[in-house]
Amino acid sequence: MSERFKYREDREAYSAARVRALEALLIKKGIITDRTVDTVLEFFETKMGPFNGAKIVARAWVDPAFKERLVANAPKAIAELDLPDGMAGAEGEHMRAVANAPGVHNLIICTLCSCYPWPVLGLPPYWYKDPTFRSRAAREPRAVLAEFGLPISEDVEVKVWDSSAQIRWFVVPERPAGTEGLSETELEALVTPEAMMGVAVAKAA
Repeated sequence: MSERFKYREDREAYSAARVRALEALLIKKGIITDRTVDTVLEFFETKMGPFNGAKIVARAWVDPAFKERLVANAPKAIAELDLPDGMAGAEGEHMRAVANAPGVHNLIICTLCSCYPWPVLGLPPYWYKDPTFRSRAAREPRAVLAEFGLPISEDVEVKVWDSSAQIRWFVVPERPAGTEGLSETELEALVTPEAMMGVAVAKAA
């Protein structure tokens, strides 16, 4: 990840302490139980996350017709797959997909806050919410992508898509070369959340 978006080393511990204090207060007031937070975390670790996005992308790689339907109407195409119930809810409302191509690279941001398609990408990383990332990615996407280790050639168009509560974007990255013999399940392992955000490409086989 770009050095520009790194945080202090104790950020995780500091944030965890604040979360524990807030959780204890909410439990004390009877607003939540001692299982509420764990239940939510388990939901996004096992049912809603980037593993769903990997399945969607892998299917798009092996089925061009599905890819066309996905770009045209993502919720309808996603509903064709055997994925958990609730893909269109809990931050998955109004999802849209854009596909990378040899002459086009797509980047997903949210200039307003941190709107993000949780069911296909999981929970957003810290840097996605960072005001520096949000503003610079909109203003100078090539420079930001280069800082992430992804320089984009000048002959490739960079399109920036701004997510919101009304539209939550994700990217279908290009299929890596030399993967023609891989199964759909094997292809899923090559898809990362970063690739579906546009700050990276899919992993090589």
